[in-house]
Amino acid sequence: MKQKLFAICLVFLLTFGLVTGVSAQSYFFNLDQEVVNVFWNEDGTLALDYQFTFTNSPGGHVIDFVDVGVPTGQFSDVSADVNGNPLTISSDFQGQGGSGFSVDMGAYAIQPGQSGTVHVVVGKVENVLYKDDDDEAYASAVFTPNWFGSEFVSGVTDLTVTYHMPPGVQPSEPRWHAAPSGFPSEPQTGIGADGRVFYSWNNPAASGSTQYTFGASFPKSYIPESAIVTAPPFDFSALIGAMMPLLFCGIFAFMFIGMPIIGVIQGKKRKMQYMPPKIAIEGHGIKRGLTAVESAILMEQPLDKVMTMVLFGAIKKNAASVKTRDPLELDIVSAQPEGLHQYETDFLKAFKNPDKKARQKELQDMMIALVKSVSEKMRGFSRKETLEYYKAIMEKAWQQIEAANTPEVKSQKLDEALEWTMLDKDYDDRTRRMGPVFVPMWWGRYNPTYSSRPLSTGSGLPTSLPSQPSGGGSLPGADFAAQMVTGVQTFSSKVLGNVNTFTEKVTGATNPPPKPTSSGRSGSGRSGGGCACACACAGCACACAGGGR
Repeated sequence: MKQKLFAICLVFLLTFGLVTGVSAQSYFFNLDQEVVNVFWNEDGTLALDYQFTFTNSPGGHVIDFVDVGVPTGQFSDVSADVNGNPLTISSDFQGQGGSGFSVDMGAYAIQPGQSGTVHVVVGKVENVLYKDDDDEAYASAVFTPNWFGSEFVSGVTDLTVTYHMPPGVQPSEPRWHAAPSGFPSEPQTGIGADGRVFYSWNNPAASGSTQYTFGASFPKSYIPESAIVTAPPFDFSALIGAMMPLLFCGIFAFMFIGMPIIGVIQGKKRKMQYMPPKIAIEGHGIKRGLTAVESAILMEQPLDKVMTMVLFGAIKKNAASVKTRDPLELDIVSAQPEGLHQYETDFLKAFKNPDKKARQKELQDMMIALVKSVSEKMRGFSRKETLEYYKAIMEKAWQQIEAANTPEVKSQKLDEALEWTMLDKDYDDRTRRMGPVFVPMWWGRYNPTYSSRPLSTGSGLPTSLPSQPSGGGSLPGADFAAQMVTGVQTFSSKVLGNVNTFTEKVTGATNPPPKPTSSGRSGSGRSGGGCACACACAGCACACAGGGR
């Protein structure tokens, strides 16, 4: 598992440009054969006998060192040779994770295009046996032989792993564990020349870069009770050690994937924040007297919704009517009524421009002026208290509408507080749930396809009843909400274009991002070679050719 985590981390290092050692990347070879004899001794220790047959790539780096990992740090009696010629053992282990040693190939280094067999012996490894989970009378012996990083090794490997049981174990007593993928489900069994029972697994087409785990259990009566490792109730050091590779990879994943993604998200969110930062500096008290549209700006509502609110306000004041909805065109009243806000006047002026791009630019200017106006009005007041105040107005408007007992009263309340209700993020759902409503008298100026036949009363509302299907004065709440949503969507796609782009241009004028500062940094990295290993029970070993040399 740690080998896979290391490989993932190595991908991060290479992908995102951290400096790595070129030499470690230049090792490339075939592991033609790997033969490992695993001796489970009567004192509960483990002895290993490896034979690695390498064929170095013609363009590969000379195989001058082999890093060999061992299951635990308690090992001794290490030796290595090539054709009986002894090699030097070094403590300069550069494999990743766990414990190990390095074999210095010296004069017997395998040159590019050449082959060689390296023989390695580890005479004693302690703390490698655990209790069997299925039978308390048995000891569990689990082992993972050496594998190499996929960036170093190619081709197939003839892999043989042979377990030699402790002296005295009878043929009927040991039990093999499930074999790894690619190996026979049952090992070859027999009794060796030394009289010890053996299990042997072989796969002539194994992968030299794959972690294979083998296991067997035998009666613990053949070894000292003290040789069986008993895990503490909760081993914090083991937990921390197991988490370190995951934490290491997690940090790199966050730095090189998570942080850029977060940066992009925050960057997009930042571009939607069109209110200038000085508005967030808290003053004292509530700024009363803001309109629903100005409150929407203070809440940083989507600008397409704000534009729709402005349109409704102009229509309700009989300053304009919708001539066509797709594309959106307005009939502007020549003699403008009194009481229009500056943003409504600018809005209508923009719609007088027949050029769509020029109109969009004027709408941007109108929105920039509106944002700056709200910012100026909020000077010295508490933004937090003011937001809570206008949210309470919005909620009170909804409560009055939802508490109305008749469609007539409900419709009147909705007409009076339409823009305030639109501040609610759940506006669509709440409108759909409120049942049939009488549409206001100005509805025909918003929806040119709508025709209301009933006569109006002094209340300004049509007299048709919701129970009359042919009457044009009422709409189900769902239809009313759908037409309101259509209005917002029309602004998004037909008038403003891409609402995000429109908002970014407004933000660029009202709340521009700080100018980036230039800075330089340098870094360096050192590539580590090879592989890592981990086993839950008897441990494992790993070796890596020329790691980081």
